[in-house]
Amino acid sequence: MNAFPSLSTLRQTVRRLARERGFTTTALLTLALCVGANVAIFAVVDAILVRSLPYPHADRLVHVLNSYPGAGAERAAASLPNYYERSGNIAAFESISVIQRGRAVVGAAGSPNRVDRDRVSPEFFATLGVPLAMGRTFTEDEMLYANSQRAILTHEYWQNQFSGQSDILGQTMMVDSQSFEIIGVLPPKFRFVDSEARFFIPLASDLEERTPERRHSNNQQMIARLAPGVSLAQAQAQMDAFNEEQIKEDPLAELLRGAGFHTKVLGLHADTVREVRPTLILLQAGVLALLLIGAVNLVNLLLIRTHGRAKEFAVRQALGAGRRQIGHEILTETVLLAVVGGCLGLGAGAFGVRLLMALGTDQLPLGVSIAFDGRLAAISLAASILVGLLLAVPIMVVNWRSRLAPVLQAESRGGTISKAAQTMRYVFIVVQVALAFVLLSGAGLLGISLNKILQTSPGFESSSVLTGSVNLPWQNYREGPDKQQFFTRLLGELRGLPGVSQAALITGLPFGGNHSDNATTVEGVDLAPGESIRTHFTTPVMGDYFAALGIPLVEGRLLTPADQEGDQRVCVVDEEFVRRYWPDGESALGRRIANDVEINDENAMTIVGVVGHTKTNDLVNDRNLGTIYLPYRDSGSRSMFMVLRTEIAPEALANSLQRLVLSLDPELPVDDIQVLQTRIDDTLVARRSPAILGGIFAGVALLLAAVGTYGVLAYAVGQRRREIGVRMALGALPAQVLQQFLRLGMVLLAIGVTIGVLGAWGTGIAMQSVLFDVQPFHPGIVAATAIVLGVVVLIATLLPSHRASQVSPIEALRDD
Repeated sequence: MNAFPSLSTLRQTVRRLARERGFTTTALLTLALCVGANVAIFAVVDAILVRSLPYPHADRLVHVLNSYPGAGAERAAASLPNYYERSGNIAAFESISVIQRGRAVVGAAGSPNRVDRDRVSPEFFATLGVPLAMGRTFTEDEMLYANSQRAILTHEYWQNQFSGQSDILGQTMMVDSQSFEIIGVLPPKFRFVDSEARFFIPLASDLEERTPERRHSNNQQMIARLAPGVSLAQAQAQMDAFNEEQIKEDPLAELLRGAGFHTKVLGLHADTVREVRPTLILLQAGVLALLLIGAVNLVNLLLIRTHGRAKEFAVRQALGAGRRQIGHEILTETVLLAVVGGCLGLGAGAFGVRLLMALGTDQLPLGVSIAFDGRLAAISLAASILVGLLLAVPIMVVNWRSRLAPVLQAESRGGTISKAAQTMRYVFIVVQVALAFVLLSGAGLLGISLNKILQTSPGFESSSVLTGSVNLPWQNYREGPDKQQFFTRLLGELRGLPGVSQAALITGLPFGGNHSDNATTVEGVDLAPGESIRTHFTTPVMGDYFAALGIPLVEGRLLTPADQEGDQRVCVVDEEFVRRYWPDGESALGRRIANDVEINDENAMTIVGVVGHTKTNDLVNDRNLGTIYLPYRDSGSRSMFMVLRTEIAPEALANSLQRLVLSLDPELPVDDIQVLQTRIDDTLVARRSPAILGGIFAGVALLLAAVGTYGVLAYAVGQRRREIGVRMALGALPAQVLQQFLRLGMVLLAIGVTIGVLGAWGTGIAMQSVLFDVQPFHPGIVAATAIVLGVVVLIATLLPSHRASQVSPIEALRDD
């Protein structure tokens, strides 16, 4: 038998499927729906989890980060001293580099524009294995402030901003009011993981910033390329040994050991997607279950259809056709259906990818690379062919096990199908019901989890609050008084905007993604042996911040304008901070703290107030470190968020906000203007999308289970029509016939639900890492799922059962 069907076999198969339009349409729609869902989800999984990062030998790229678990900083960044000390001193690393993300003002006065730019070390691109398309990279001399006015453009920024000028090298561009020389252009489509940088500048510093005293001032991301043949475990061991030698001479050795200081060496790709991996695997498992339900449905349809063609097959075998030849025709038919259904599924998948992008999957790590492309289409078509091959297996098994004479005899007297074939169909119904139960219960758990997250209070009132950021260029605002004078003036103007009830400025806006953790010493609090000082969120603030967000004052007073000018150093802390150090209800007022490893009269701040705790980055996994609010005068930050509580729709003030800032400084744009609630919503993408998709998958599974149950029972009624007619002629009542088929449907439902409950229990345990405040086995969800599935299956059972009870004995016997 040839591996491929003959042209005549293919033509006959096409004609047969064209004649049986109802069956063909049902099969193709089922395949298109199930394949399309798998294509869409796999597009996300492929882009984020499967594909390697787009750099040569990307498996050798690692993320190197510091960790202080005892201080509450499990994942800290690296520091400049780390970079200079580790470069060339760890044999496991072929190269090592650092990157610091940020934004810069580009353009002239009156029309400034803030764009993403990254600061990098000279070997950054070499570490990634990406050569420049034009020009050169940075030199070590350009890592000093005095020589750092150099820029390397991405290919896209060169094309869009400079019209792809061939003589771009040597030209200058204004960055934060300084002239930068363009020395290089990167190749097309270059992107560092999720960075949206349009250009890169040197990560400049002075010599003092590179000293060991700054070793734990962590604010850079460190990446490295492993030497050929070196494993992660070997690199980790060398990193641990290097740290152990360093810590011996570190003046903070005791504190570092108490904090459990160590450095993690993690695969760059795996570490980038660590948080979304469980969710994506869960979604992929869900659509595979949906595909399995659809396949089971199709197998049942094909079995029913095969029995209808039993006499045809028997006659052909009697005339000399071999079982292999008939098997080849069955295989041709199922593969053809699968290929056509797969092609339709590609169209559905392309639409699904767009739908997923609308749900925010492009905001996931590496989500911008999600695309429907030729590779995805090829994999999907190959999978469709495999489905076609698998669909043929049970059909061929039933055909090969059938015996010629009994089939002809049974057909001639209108007999029923074999008990084995009938049992197989019922087993498939049970499988459908069980899988549908698992998907429904899983979707219910995700829905309850999402609802509980949405009901979680962030600790402040986010409605009617507009936010935006300003970042003062170092060139124009070098001195502390210059910065404070500008922000004081800005705050006054913001308060005067029509429609604004309260205005404030803050460095660490909740859900703004720019929080600073600082080691904090508390006077009078003694550390236990082996215990470390803790890190806490620390943020400067000006204006009516607490009133603007509705954060309650628990004790003492708030920061006042006088605190921004006076000599006394004061601060406000939140309830979480107080619970950490005074759990017995003692007052925190008057206590002294310092953002340092030691406390003295120069760095001490006195606590004058306690406010309510607020979430900072995540409604669910917030680290609850506690927050310290400082007067802005004690900060060196040039970047502040504006916070405006409005009496009108906050979006309506966006243009006014931009005009106001430009009126104060024509070279200063407003960046990242968003309603505060939108910032919170954006953090829920990885939880909202699975809940929505889970509901869609569960609905489709419910529909397929209903169609499958109806189809098999309706066919059973048709096959047993003569038997039903005889029974009713002998005195059986319609209600008895109705009860018989309803009982059959309910038995299948009960078995399927029982198996489904066990599956739902296991699925809930597997989903535990993506659930919030929900038990993996939720009795309410299980009960609701059983009721919904029971009602649907009951309706699907009732229709053919009612038809059976209406069979006329005379017509049934006459038909025979």
